[in-house]
Amino acid sequence: MSHIFEFLFDQYAGYSTLNIVLEIVAVLFGLLSVIFSMRNNIWVYPTGMISTAIFVYLLLYWGLLGDMMINVYYFVMSIYGWWVWTRKVDPDHVTPIAWTTAREHRISAIIFVATIAFVALVYTVFDKWQSWPSYVDTLTTAIFFVGMWLMARRKIENWIYWIVGDIISVPLYFYKGLTFASLQYLIFTVIAIFGYIAWKNNLDKNPANA
Repeated sequence: MSHIFEFLFDQYAGYSTLNIVLEIVAVLFGLLSVIFSMRNNIWVYPTGMISTAIFVYLLLYWGLLGDMMINVYYFVMSIYGWWVWTRKVDPDHVTPIAWTTAREHRISAIIFVATIAFVALVYTVFDKWQSWPSYVDTLTTAIFFVGMWLMARRKIENWIYWIVGDIISVPLYFYKGLTFASLQYLIFTVIAIFGYIAWKNNLDKNPANA
């Protein structure tokens, strides 16, 4: 049992107690955020903003620029999403869950390509092309950027991007030495699957929103 524990958490031996506690707190608020998102609850944004703010600090401290940029973007998009989710489309209703339109699919493709180009430029400028995780980072960053934008727009397809990105992130974060974050993404994957099902059921009950 001790060997398993060492395998999972030995990388934390050189971390400060403060950073370990901060990562755990960020993970807990991140989990709360995804649960609130699954339930279509506006609390997805304040809890998510706390998580991302902490991760921005930690990832900058550890020099993980691609991951840090993801969380800066999450924070900014959380402000936008908070506004969209509370915006009244008529006197009695806020922005509903809906399928992504053709125009939004085109914008998603632009965000995806632009993100890969931007992250690649940043990694080149800061000489971060040192190992295979750097290349995977460019992909996951693009996936999560699109997913966050679609979630802010309250589009059901956001869950597909989260599922794909989360699956990739589980081994990636473990390799980087962030076991708690890796476990978080494993749980995120499961929640995202249920989130898609829950939002799909909501759409089936409200076909007019589709």
